Amino acid sequence: MRNPHQPETTQSDGVLHNILVLDLTQALAGPYCTMLLGDMGADVIKIEPPGCGDQSRGWGPPFVDSQSTYFLAVNRNKRSLTLDLKTPVGREILQRLIARADVLVHNMPRLSSQRETGIDVETVTASNARLIYVAITGYGLSGPWAERPGYDMVAQAESGLMSITGEPEGEAMRFGIPLADMTTGIYAALGIVAALLAREHTGRGQVLDLSLLESHTAYLALPASALLNGGEPPRRVGNAHPSIVPYQLFKTRDKFITVAVGTQRLWERFCQVLGIEDTIMRDARFATNAARLQHRAELIPLLQEILLQREAEAWLEAFRAAQIPCGPINSVAEALAHPQLVERGFIVELEHPQLGVLKSLANPVHFSATPVTYRLPPPLLGEHTEAILRDLGYTPSEIAQFRADGVI
Repeated sequence: MRNPHQPETTQSDGVLHNILVLDLTQALAGPYCTMLLGDMGADVIKIEPPGCGDQSRGWGPPFVDSQSTYFLAVNRNKRSLTLDLKTPVGREILQRLIARADVLVHNMPRLSSQRETGIDVETVTASNARLIYVAITGYGLSGPWAERPGYDMVAQAESGLMSITGEPEGEAMRFGIPLADMTTGIYAALGIVAALLAREHTGRGQVLDLSLLESHTAYLALPASALLNGGEPPRRVGNAHPSIVPYQLFKTRDKFITVAVGTQRLWERFCQVLGIEDTIMRDARFATNAARLQHRAELIPLLQEILLQREAEAWLEAFRAAQIPCGPINSVAEALAHPQLVERGFIVELEHPQLGVLKSLANPVHFSATPVTYRLPPPLLGEHTEAILRDLGYTPSEIAQFRADGVI
C-alpha cells in the first residue's frame, strides 16, 4: 500500500535510484543505514547467511507470525540474497556483485574475517576503484581497540553519555533505544551520500570508517566544550537543562508536562501566564538566565507549587496561546497518533507477502523534487536470491546446483 501522503513516484524518482548497495551488515547500525539509502531509491541487496540470516531475525519477542518486529523495523526497501561466504563459490558470487556495486557496507571488525570473506579494503578496491567501502565497527579500523567487538550498550557507557544521563542522585542511565547504533547508521548514510557526490568529481571511491564509540561520543559536543574550554565537568541534572532555567518537566494537578523557556522574552511570557510578573519575575535572583541557573534550587519549587494548581491541559492551552514551547509527556502510542505526524504521513504501510499490511516509521527527510519511496517490505530470508543471481548471468541449472550445494 502506498503512503497516501507521499506523491506518486517510481524508483527512478529517488535521488539514489541508480546506486547499487551491498549490505553485509546485521543487527541495527548497518541495516538502519542501508534502509535510509533504500528509502532514497538505492537498490539494496542484503546478503545473509543461508538458514539463519541476519541475527536480528531471531531477536524477540515480539514476533509477528515468526517475523521479528526488530528486523521488520529497519529492513524495508531491500532484496535478500542468501549466500554462504565460507564457500569459494559464495565468495565468487560476491566478487561478481562487488564489481557492479557502488557501495559496500559491512560490520566485520576483524581483518582476518574480512580477508577470509574477500571484503578487505585491498581486495575490494583493487577490483572496483569506484566503490564506496563502508566499515561500521565498534571502535574503527585503526587504533589499539580496532578489532574488538562493539555493542550499543557498551558504546553508550564508554562515550560518557551515560554518566550525564539520569537523576542527579541516581545511577547512570542508558537511552531507552539503541541510540549509538542508530546514530552510527545515520552518520554512515550521510557519509555515503557525500562520498558518492565526491566520486562525481574524482571518478574514484573511498573508504568510510565509522565506529559506534565515536558516533555516540559526538553527542558530547556541548558538555565537551564546557569541559575542554570552560573547565566545568558535566553532571547529571535529570530532566532539567544544564544551561537554561526553567527548561524541564513540571508536575501539574493531574500529570507531568514539559516547558522550554529558552529566551528572556519567553521567561517574561511564562511569568505572565503564571501570574508572577510582579513577584518572582522582579526578584533579582531570577532576573536573567544566568541568575536563574545560579538559583535554580530556589526557583523551581516556587514554580512547581503554582503549576500544581491547575490540570495539564489548562496549562498547555495557556502556554501555547502565549507561544511558549510546551508539551505533554506522550506514551509511544500517543506519539504515534500525534496529529502532526499523522498529517505528514509518518506511519508507512507496505504489503508484506506473509504478514499482510506492515507498518513502519517513515523516513524523516522530506524532499520536494526527489521524494523518498517505500517500494519493498522487509524481505523474507533469501526471497530475491534467484532473481539476483539471474541478473548476474547465472543459469537456472547453475542456480539449482548452488542450492543443492548449500551455497544459497
